[in-house]
Amino acid sequence: MSAREALFEHTGHDDIILPFQIEPFGLRGRLIRLSGVVDRVLGRHDYPEPVAAMLGETMALAACLAGALKYDGVFTLQTSGDGPIGTMMADITSDGSMRAYARYDADRVAEVPADAVAERSVPRLLGGGYIAFTVDQGTHTERYQGIVELAGHTLSECTHAYFRQSEQLNAGIMLVADRVGMGSGAHWRAAGMMIQRLPYQRGLPGQPTEDEYDDRWRTALVLMSSGTAREMLSDDLPPDRLLYRLFHSEGVRAYEAQPVVDSCRCSNTRVERVLVSLTAEELEDMKIDDAVIVTCEFCKRAWRYDDATLAALRDAPAVPSF
Repeated sequence: MSAREALFEHTGHDDIILPFQIEPFGLRGRLIRLSGVVDRVLGRHDYPEPVAAMLGETMALAACLAGALKYDGVFTLQTSGDGPIGTMMADITSDGSMRAYARYDADRVAEVPADAVAERSVPRLLGGGYIAFTVDQGTHTERYQGIVELAGHTLSECTHAYFRQSEQLNAGIMLVADRVGMGSGAHWRAAGMMIQRLPYQRGLPGQPTEDEYDDRWRTALVLMSSGTAREMLSDDLPPDRLLYRLFHSEGVRAYEAQPVVDSCRCSNTRVERVLVSLTAEELEDMKIDDAVIVTCEFCKRAWRYDDATLAALRDAPAVPSF
C-alpha cells in the first residue's frame, strides 16, 4: 500500500477534515470535504436551495474552524440575523459527529434575487446580526465564545473579520456548497479550505526574514484562491491531489484525515429532563391533539407524550444531571 493510499484507508476521500502544512515555513491548513453528511442533513429538512446552500457552507466552515482547535467536547457555529435566514447552527464534536439546522422565512427567501443567491450574499440572505463560535468542553470547564458582526459579503469574509478583530491571527478561508449531478443522482456537496499564518518567531535556526515570511503568506493565499468551486466539490479529484495542484510549488504535506459523520445527540433522557422541569400549565399550552409533541430541530426525530406518559414522568424518580 502506498503512503497516499494509507492516508485515506480508514476515512475515504469524502466527509473528512484533512490537515495539511505548506512548507517550509509552517503555514497550517485544513481541507474539508462533505458529501453524504451534508446531503443527508439538507435532504432531511427539504430546505429551499438558498437556505440549503448557506447551511452547507456553514457546515464546512464549522468543520474548518473545529479542525484548527484542540478540544474535547462540542464546537458550535451559529449565525443570527434579521434577514430571510434568521438562524443557522452547525456543531461538531471532537470525534467528528456533526449536525446542523436553519430557521428561515420562506416568503422572504423566495424574494431574494437570483444573483444574491448565487453569490451567497450575507447581507441579502442573513441580514444584519452576528456570527458566534462556541467551544463547550463540559460542565466543569469554562466555555469559550467569540462573537463578531455579520460584516462581510460572504461567510468567509465575516470569518476573516473575526480573526482580524478577535484573534489577531491571519487566516484565509474558502467555502463552497452546491448541488452536483443530474436528475435522481443529484446530491449536495460542500467543501472548505482554511490556511493559517502562525506568528513570526525571530531567532530560530533557518528562519526566513520577516519579509520573506510575509511574501510566502501572500503567495499561499493567492494559490489557495486559484482553486475553483468545481475542484473543491469534485467527486473525481481526491483531496490530496487538490492540495498538490494548489501548493506543489511551495511544498505541501497532508496528515491523517479525521472522519465526519452525520449524528445527532438528542435522546429520550434529554427531552424528558426538560418536560419534567415544566409546570402543568406550560405542558398544557404545548399540547396538540391532547399530546405534547417534541421534535428535534436538528434531526427531525419526534417524541409524543400523552397524559398518561406525562403523569408517569412526573411520578418517576428524578433523572440525574451530569
